[in-house]
Amino acid sequence: MEGHDGCQLIFDRVQGDPYAAPSWVRVRLPSTSANFPDECALKSRVRNVALCDFITRVLSDMLQGGTGTDWTRTLPRRGWSSSKGGSIHVEMPGQYVLPRTSVVINRQVVEARLTLSLPARGRSIEGHRASQIIGGLMDVVKRSLYFESLDKAALWSHVRCVEDQDDARQQLFSLGLVAFVANGSVLPRKSGIDDRPLTLQDTSNLVEFKSPASLETRIVVPNKGCILGMGIRRGITMIVGGGFHGKSTLLQALQFGVYNKVQGDGREFVLCDPNAVKIRSEDGRWICCTDISPFISNLPFGLDTSGFSTADASGSTSQAANIIEALELGATALLIDEDTCATNFMIRDAAMVELVAPEKEPITPFIRKVRSLFDCCGVSTIVVIGGTGDFFPVADTVVCMDRYQASNLTTEAQEVAKRHGCLAPRPELYAKPISCRVLLRSGLAADWKVSAKSLRCICYGNTEIELSFVEQFAELGQVKAVMACLQHLAATGSYVDGKRTLPEIVTLLERELTSEKQGVGQQGLDVISKDFPCPFHVLPRRFEIAAALNRLRTAKVVKQDRQQGASVESMSVDRLHDAGIKGGA
Repeated sequence: MEGHDGCQLIFDRVQGDPYAAPSWVRVRLPSTSANFPDECALKSRVRNVALCDFITRVLSDMLQGGTGTDWTRTLPRRGWSSSKGGSIHVEMPGQYVLPRTSVVINRQVVEARLTLSLPARGRSIEGHRASQIIGGLMDVVKRSLYFESLDKAALWSHVRCVEDQDDARQQLFSLGLVAFVANGSVLPRKSGIDDRPLTLQDTSNLVEFKSPASLETRIVVPNKGCILGMGIRRGITMIVGGGFHGKSTLLQALQFGVYNKVQGDGREFVLCDPNAVKIRSEDGRWICCTDISPFISNLPFGLDTSGFSTADASGSTSQAANIIEALELGATALLIDEDTCATNFMIRDAAMVELVAPEKEPITPFIRKVRSLFDCCGVSTIVVIGGTGDFFPVADTVVCMDRYQASNLTTEAQEVAKRHGCLAPRPELYAKPISCRVLLRSGLAADWKVSAKSLRCICYGNTEIELSFVEQFAELGQVKAVMACLQHLAATGSYVDGKRTLPEIVTLLERELTSEKQGVGQQGLDVISKDFPCPFHVLPRRFEIAAALNRLRTAKVVKQDRQQGASVESMSVDRLHDAGIKGGA
């Protein structure tokens, strides 16, 4: 269908039944009609992403009966919807500004992508009512896809805020920082299921973040200018404090500091190394052919851990695998909370060393590797610790959270360590990992229908990919995109060729998804859509794509001998079970 100003309505996928998944619809305008200035739409990729995000929020809000300017209140789904279908929907972003497929703006077109549940009576589509819904959609399009119809001040404020966040994050490395928390940031969220900021209406105990004077750092961004806040130096940082005083809240804010936020989120300038990965233990996870020997070796009966596999990992083996897999993907910062770690993996005190001789202990605790991880590989660590002072001697910085206020206790922590005779453990060298894990196409394809309905799990045919402990997914659209990535890898022979390692495959895919070699406004995520552009994909990071691959129980991974180019079988799960080992240590 084509209408005024060259506006086109395109039905990409029409549902075969009123009870089937909604139809996919696109509304397309020539860029000359939408009239967005190049300064906003095409100057840079980050501005383009911010503009598309702004329009998505306006469009979604209007389709739900709102004005297109208030993104914080919850509105009932009214307008053109009913219990018998008729709802038209665009994925509403949360607190994060991410590349998404819902709106595309480039030099040629402005395009919005939506889902439409066609209205029906019984199993018959109501054509007249469907035409009314489309008419209502066109009214919304006039108020959301044209530059002249938008609130220009709000649009530019949104774009510039996102641009500043992105610019500040890119400065972290040159400033010697792994993270930054701006003064005035609001770290607590409304609840575990509501990611909006806590407000004074929610509680009178709200505390805005303020940097300790000794850690205060200045970052200058292009639009806002100078921003002051706490700079966390590259190296080893401990976050300490009493229970419920804000340690984990700070770490959680940092783990999502890899993403840009919507203005008003409270964490806009809580920034973290974009290659930071949250690490935890994960009892029961699937591990296939991962070299965990830097942390776990000398298993009973001489079993090898350089190509470790198990269907039921223990806390220590899963945490070791999570670190190794993150490092082979290029992680340059590890974020760790002791509450979600295996204690025997993190530390081993003198009393235990005396009772159980080192040669009988397969685990090299993380505390003995953390220094060499930074010195040899440039990998920083931020760790929340509340129950042991063993990390004091190895920490470069110690931040204490007291009633959500931060203070620098580095000197005091070092003095406490000296008084108690707590010495830095003998460091274990850590060589930069070279991945030899080759992913095979066998087992990549799903053997039945696939779905992703939460951040916690992908139903991939007759198997489930457990993602509950992959903690840096920000939106459901990212999980759906990862699911599509797995299907794309299985169907396309240009990635998985039996020779490339898993990191090499993920790197190739990432270049496609980010449209690295294309112009501003080109939507790389479309490459993983089977036949037509998907309306609800959101760009995932390489680490989350690899996490799903590493947890796909049907995937086949072999270890390649780099010198001879031969593939070597990993230690089989059956051998582990025969030896009576549950996922290792």
